[in-house]
Amino acid sequence: MSKIVTIVGARPQFVKAAVVSRALSQHKAELQEVMVHTGQHYDPNMSQLFFDELAIPAPHHHLGVGGGSHGQNTGRMIEKIEAILVSEKPACLLVYGDTDSTLAGTLAAVKLHIPVAHVEAGLRSFNRRMPEEINRVVVDHVSTILFTTSDVATQNLQREGIQGQSVCQVGDVMFDAAVFYGERARRSSTVLSRLGLDPKAFAMATVHRQENVDDRTKLHAILEGFAQAPCTIVWPLHPRTRKRIAEMGLTLPASVRVVDPVGYLDMARLEAEARFILTDSGGVQKEAFFHKVPCITLREETEWTETLTGGANRLVGSDTATIVEAMQTISPFPEATHPYGSGTAGLHVADLLAARFAGS
Repeated sequence: MSKIVTIVGARPQFVKAAVVSRALSQHKAELQEVMVHTGQHYDPNMSQLFFDELAIPAPHHHLGVGGGSHGQNTGRMIEKIEAILVSEKPACLLVYGDTDSTLAGTLAAVKLHIPVAHVEAGLRSFNRRMPEEINRVVVDHVSTILFTTSDVATQNLQREGIQGQSVCQVGDVMFDAAVFYGERARRSSTVLSRLGLDPKAFAMATVHRQENVDDRTKLHAILEGFAQAPCTIVWPLHPRTRKRIAEMGLTLPASVRVVDPVGYLDMARLEAEARFILTDSGGVQKEAFFHKVPCITLREETEWTETLTGGANRLVGSDTATIVEAMQTISPFPEATHPYGSGTAGLHVADLLAARFAGS
């Protein structure tokens, strides 16, 4: 039986892995998945809760690497992942997205001549100051199989000379998750009643990206914008962002209701029932799009350009006046196309991996 080692480490990767792992279980006679959790997100609400809610198989290896700088984390992960790969001898390494965990796993594998399969290949913000952008480009250029989400992602790879049978356009596994777990969240999540929220009477925010939370001027400007919101903003506050706000001596405005990080089902429920969403997260931009909720993105660019169609997503950066104007003029979600597939991306990924690596 062939082994596939899967690397995860951050919240969005847990969601994507849940989709693909469920699909890979249909090939359990041919493939054995070995799950490696790097520990990049080590807060229980951002890690174990997601594994429990999404029924992700318990990691075979937990590296416990987190909390350091990009260089520290990536280096420590490479060393530990390399040892696992030498021991497990997989036919393939499976990675997701654009985190340091993704880069570390990829570099460890290619040095050992182990093929890499990259889910969410071809994304580009064209901002090389973003650590995630560097990770995307490097991983794509050394991967063996590149699973893309849309025409745009496939075309990005073609412009960089990556094409042919190595590129497989399968759709977006996060759309699969929104379809599958969105219904479960509607049935089982009690987050609205617990927080005393009425549907469409609140906005929801997430802010965690380094370019925003490590820059006092930008973070202050974002908070000043939030202060003028037309409704309460519910903000599940990322631990790192909470720490930076305190270190910078900033004050949360009265319009913001801070809550602890929530699990995936509660997050899906909050997103679906929000009047609008403010975020600097790529994953949350897409989830807003999937739930047909208007999104205001606190960045100057996005790798998810399809979400900009018809004003479903607006880029506002960290400018206070622009944030306020976007909140005050928010329009209903437009009629949109479905550029991210039909909700079967995970099945396509699993089938292609089985066809390529079963018995190898």
